[in-house]
Amino acid sequence: MGFRENLKDELTYKDMQTKELAALTGISLNTLNHYLVQNATSPSVENAVKIAKALNVSVEYLVTGNIENQNESKFSYSSKILRIAQKLSELNERDFNVVDKLIELMKIT
Repeated sequence: MGFRENLKDELTYKDMQTKELAALTGISLNTLNHYLVQNATSPSVENAVKIAKALNVSVEYLVTGNIENQNESKFSYSSKILRIAQKLSELNERDFNVVDKLIELMKIT
């Protein structure tokens, strides 16, 4: 996936409208909407950094879909997996263990 798809996924994940992103970044709504259309040009490095900071993700993630420090991991995670990981990290220990056991049970069937 490319910048356009990853940006769309992050906006959906964060339940954020492009007008909210425009307000956070100082990038015009028209420019942001342009980044989201088919065959659009990629943003400048400066705008990519502003967008990444506003979404609390890395520029690398927006461009490649890969998590930071890719050298430390042999896996490339999709935004869906990252979304689940974020939710898991917010669970208390007991609830986390319940989800972990559920996943183990699902692997058996």
